[in-house]
Order: sequence, then structure tokens, then C-alpha cells
Amino acid sequence: MTRTPAFGLGLALAGALILTPDALLMRLSGMSGFQMLGWRGICMALIFLAAWALTSRTHRADLTGVAAPTALMVIACHALNAMLFPIGIAVSPVAPVLLGVASVPVWAALLARLLHGETTSRATWIAILLVLAGLTLAVTDKGAAALDAAALTGAACGLGVAFALALNFVTLRHNPDMPLLLAIGLGALIAGTTGWAVTGPAQMTQGTLWAILVASILVLPLSFFALSQASRHTAAANVSLLLLLETVLAPIWVWLGTGEAPSRRMILGGAVVIVTLAVYVARARRVRGLASPAALPKTGARPTTPGP
Repeated sequence: MTRTPAFGLGLALAGALILTPDALLMRLSGMSGFQMLGWRGICMALIFLAAWALTSRTHRADLTGVAAPTALMVIACHALNAMLFPIGIAVSPVAPVLLGVASVPVWAALLARLLHGETTSRATWIAILLVLAGLTLAVTDKGAAALDAAALTGAACGLGVAFALALNFVTLRHNPDMPLLLAIGLGALIAGTTGWAVTGPAQMTQGTLWAILVASILVLPLSFFALSQASRHTAAANVSLLLLLETVLAPIWVWLGTGEAPSRRMILGGAVVIVTLAVYVARARRVRGLASPAALPKTGARPTTPGP
């Protein structure tokens, strides 16, 4: 059955909405970054690897396929994303981490150009500068010279997560035959094993266990499967745009659940990031629409203006 881009957008929307309470559950767990990493990684690995074992009809070919460079890249991206996000949430306010994650569309545009030769327009570079300006505004305290170390660390972790997610989406978009469940499961296994090794089994049960288990067993697997699968049916920029819902809604969940309200600078910086990315991706979609076969002249001539 052929899936339409609308199906991909629906999957991405569902995945983004499911992901929004993740930061609140992590906060409620009261665990350290490596504790959360251990539970999130191991639970997600078990779920994805079990699903692969039960549903795949080509186990031997899949195991051979994950040794390919592109599959190893997806595994590494997921491991890096899984490691950086809980560490950032543990050491920083939630808002700077999520603002860093909100730069996924810009990373996706740059990586698509570097890896697949897509032209990067002036609009992309303008978006990059505005996003960096918004992030700088969000993580500064009393002027640009006074940086809060925790907020800056959180923003750096968020940017790392954004890079890993963008590379993951772009790679999956161009490799539709990759064994998705196996690749993500192995990446999660690497991350989870690292968390358990650093923390030690004796400390893994300290904290509010139910909160991290809900995030690890329900929120993460469902959201990341939906988002990763969506990238095979619609452009990575579209998936990235819908991920901005987490940037907007997750701090609200945290505020309602813990009283951790974002500062005015974080709200203003977040508005700069979200508006910039929304305009950027909307423009990209408009340009792609003008370049589509339905929008071309009947003579078959193709437009020469490069897209963003």
C-alpha cells in the first residue's frame, strides 16, 4: 500500500504530541542524567529489538544490513541523541535544552546539502543566524556577557540532540530499506548500557521509578518509532517542524507539574527560534510546491531558482 506525504505528517504529529510530556516525567523521576539514560536506553532497546525479532521476516539480511555505513550512522545518531537529552535535562532548566533541539530543521538542511548535494540558499544561513541569536538570548542572564553555565550546558546538549536527530532523519529518508527497528534498538542498547555502567546497578532504583518507566516504556518508543517512520514518507523538514511542538508544549507540562516556569528571556528567545524555524520551513514547502510537476508549465520547463 502506497503511503502519501499526509500519512507521514500525521505520524510526525502523533509522535511529537506523544513526546511532549517526556521532560516532565524526567523531572518527576528525580534521577541523575546517567540513571535516566540507563532506564530509557535499556527499556527502549528491549522493546525495539523484541519487535524486530517478532515482526521481521529477514533476520539474517537485517543483521547484515546494520553493518553498512549508513546503518551504523543511524545507530550512532540514536545513541548520541539518547545520551545527550537526559544529561541536558538533569543539569539544566528544560527550556534551553528544548530550544537547542528546536534547531533540527536547520541541521537537516545543512546535512542534506553536505551529504546529498542539495543547494543551501541564503534563507538557510539567515535562519541559522536567527536561531543562534534566539538561543543566545534564551541562555543569557544579565546581558550577553553573563552566561548561566547550567543553561548554556543544556543548550549545547540540545544542539547535539538536534544534530543527531537531523542526521538520523536525513539518512532514513534516503535509505528506505534500512531495518529501522533493529538500528534504533541497537543505538538504544548502547546508550542504556552506558548509563547502567556509569551509575552502577545499586543506584539505578533511586528516585521515582514509575515516572522514568512511563517515559521509557510508553512515551519514548511510541514517539521515536512514529517520528522515524514519518521521515520515510515526508521530508525531514516537515518532521522537524512538527517537533517544534515539543519545544512549545514541554515547558508548559513542566511548569504545570513542577512549577518550573521559564524566564522572560527564555520565552523571548524561544519565540525567536520558533518563529524563525516556522517561517523557514513554510518557505521551503512553498518553494518545493512551485517546483513540483503540478506547478510546472505545460511545456515541461523546470524552474531554475534553487530551493532553501
